[in-house]
Amino acid sequence: MKGPLFYSKILLFGEYGIIKDSKGLSIPYNFFKGALKTDDVSSEIARNSNQSLRSFADYLGNMSIEEPGLVNFDLAALKSDVAQGMYFDSSIPQGYGVGSSGALVAAIYDKYAFDKITVLENLTRDKLLTLKKIFGKMESFFHGKSSGLDPLNSYLSLPILINSEDNIESASIPSQNVEGKGAVFLLDSGITGETAPMVQIFMEKMKQEGFRSMLKDQFIKHTDACVEDFVNGNVKSLFGNLKQLSHVVLDNFKPMIPAKFHELWQNGIDTNDYYLKLCGSGGGGYILGFTEDVDKAKKALKDYNLEVVYNF
Repeated sequence: MKGPLFYSKILLFGEYGIIKDSKGLSIPYNFFKGALKTDDVSSEIARNSNQSLRSFADYLGNMSIEEPGLVNFDLAALKSDVAQGMYFDSSIPQGYGVGSSGALVAAIYDKYAFDKITVLENLTRDKLLTLKKIFGKMESFFHGKSSGLDPLNSYLSLPILINSEDNIESASIPSQNVEGKGAVFLLDSGITGETAPMVQIFMEKMKQEGFRSMLKDQFIKHTDACVEDFVNGNVKSLFGNLKQLSHVVLDNFKPMIPAKFHELWQNGIDTNDYYLKLCGSGGGGYILGFTEDVDKAKKALKDYNLEVVYNF
């Protein structure tokens, strides 16, 4: 891949909650990446990507008209490049909760936005919020509604701490202990999830008072505690809160968890060998796992492919 590379991301904590002002923590995941390319447009994947970019260019044109002053793009250059076959060459799996559209949005902004906010300047909170707003509008083309967080993570390639909707900052997280037995891992569900239908289910559930109370009193409470623990390196407390969070998700977000994983999810809670949670919007793709003993987790999940992303 040529040109600037944009990486996938993992939202460790905050899925769904950040829509309702919970804390969140997102980290870059450099295993998957993508870049804009114009050579070799013969493959079907390249052709489909190019077709999608055509529609995206039109959308960005309308966006500049609807939100004057937010961001302007060099649409002539973008449309000319797309006409020459430009596509997004990416190893980031789509529908897996690791930010495939976010990386594309970041790449387009980086190359075609006028007066762009760059990674090298002093990133004040206002600049971060402006970027998040721009990226949210851009990514809405793919998802219907977007927080803008995935593209922000991909663009900056830094961990992002979400304190609330209008309070975000680039964060430092404890450096990995490569020898550590504790781990964050990805579990491949083997099926693709789509963000828009999952968000739709969530919005429908939000109409029920009981669900709203659960979200505030349990889901957001445990999510916020996990973020605090992770950032501060409080591993013992983190796993206590993770267990609670895993339980709340299994009880209240079942439609977002592929059916064949319900038992596996419960098993982790019962044995304390691992705790599972949603990675992104769910419905398929990756499931995020946390364990204090990676060997135990691997044994318990021997039928599945575990990808360790962070060691405690």
